[in-house]
Amino acid sequence: MTTVAERLATVLAAHATEIFGLLGNGNAHLVDAMLRLTPLRYTAVRHETATVASADAYYRATRKLALATTTYGAGFTNMLTSLSEAAMSRTPMVVVVGDEPEAGRRPWDVDQIALADACGAATIVVTAESPGAAALEAIQRARTECRPIVLALPYDLPSAITDEPELSLDLEAPELPAASIEELDAVAERLRTAKRPIILAGRGALEAQAELTALADSLGAITVTTAPARGFFDGRALDAGVCGGFSSEATAGYLAQADVILAVGAGLNQFTMGFGRLFPQADLIQLDLAEAATHPAVSLFVRADAATAVPALREAMADLEPMTADTWAGINANEVAQAQFDRGESPEFASDGRLDPRGLMVALDAALPEQRLVCSDGGHFIGWSNTHLRVPATDSIIMVGTQFQSIGLGFPSAPGAAIAAEGRMLVVPTGDGGGLMALADLDSVVRTAERATVVVFNDAAYTAEITQYGMQGLDERPMLIREVDFAQLALGVGARSTVVRSLADLEEWAAWAAGDEPGTWVLDCRISGEVIAPYQREIMANLLRK
Repeated sequence: MTTVAERLATVLAAHATEIFGLLGNGNAHLVDAMLRLTPLRYTAVRHETATVASADAYYRATRKLALATTTYGAGFTNMLTSLSEAAMSRTPMVVVVGDEPEAGRRPWDVDQIALADACGAATIVVTAESPGAAALEAIQRARTECRPIVLALPYDLPSAITDEPELSLDLEAPELPAASIEELDAVAERLRTAKRPIILAGRGALEAQAELTALADSLGAITVTTAPARGFFDGRALDAGVCGGFSSEATAGYLAQADVILAVGAGLNQFTMGFGRLFPQADLIQLDLAEAATHPAVSLFVRADAATAVPALREAMADLEPMTADTWAGINANEVAQAQFDRGESPEFASDGRLDPRGLMVALDAALPEQRLVCSDGGHFIGWSNTHLRVPATDSIIMVGTQFQSIGLGFPSAPGAAIAAEGRMLVVPTGDGGGLMALADLDSVVRTAERATVVVFNDAAYTAEITQYGMQGLDERPMLIREVDFAQLALGVGARSTVVRSLADLEEWAAWAAGDEPGTWVLDCRISGEVIAPYQREIMANLLRK
């Protein structure tokens, strides 16, 4: 005889290898069945938001489906922030949750279906008659719809016997939209006449990476990426780095000269678009899986899968010679290649005597191993870690929280990145505010990471709020944080740690980072809050314009 929990476990395990969870009354039998009957690797986290955040990070680093599981009620509501982030990021995953019993709602139950829907996730409710079919449907929909699907397990079902017959565990390949010949010809015509073309790649372009790079070469185009897709064109001579708030001044200069920009697999959010200031003069073409253009500046939208559309577009452009002579006339390829690394001055100390984050980042980047996976929290500090830390390839930087504009998802997402790291150094930048919010899962990072460096940008403040609202005259006292000793907190969960007040304080950590000794090292970096990241100044300028 097979229980509902056992059938769910075996079906889910046929399509995933990782599950991130926190045990409770609603999912205890399911987790037990997974551990007894399947090869699924279960990673325990310490707060429910980390279940979904870790599964999200794992997918972003590997493009493989991951599972998350929590209990009902408070366990469910605790993970809604990371569920919203995953939905906004179009991350496919299955979230198995406990739910109210079939007999009816109890005093401590909430309408979880409505809550999930409000976050952008659909729900499938398990029944005793067809639990395996429900699990397969959840996986199929997660892959096809590119979003989280909640699989709700009523409280009175896990131990119930199911008579569901054996079923095929095969899934249908998702049907992805394809571009028409007319649409591709329209794109080709605009690119054919471009004098200063730029190709912008997002994470949705990964399966067309080689073809898109070849297209850029044939056009003589400058290439840029969204922030999460950094590394996509790594090593290409005309690659200028990131498009948006993390652009260098030199890269922003090229964007301001472009006449045609082809954006592939990029959502074109306000940060990529620089709040509309970066390239208002350009003819913007978007090729994406979204149902419609995602920004009003788009002049031509083609709904298509990049993996099939980009090769077809190359065929339409086949008459072009490599490196067209009149494209970007007079451009210096060496200057373009250095544009993304042109970050200006990087002193060790700011005027208040605390570490200047720019000098700190230059030192950290030089000392970290080349093979690294960066899993970043959100907050003001992302203006340093995401402009100064090099990455070896696409999907080497993960920013869970940026779509929902949340802080506090750094430690919760890092266990998923740690599982995906596979020999690379895991680097976890976080602010003191976000770090304190998510402190419970620092323990999860230490337990799961083979080798990790945690960088705490400790300026005793919510600096993004100070720069936006304190400078408008609002009372700054609610924006301040008593300076916390993260180095001592790290010792309590088994990490090594250093308080970093000068670059010389990095020496012991740097020697460890250069070796292969396992463990997690927390760098409590006492930085100045006086140095404002360029992207934050852009946000402030946009607020003032409003």
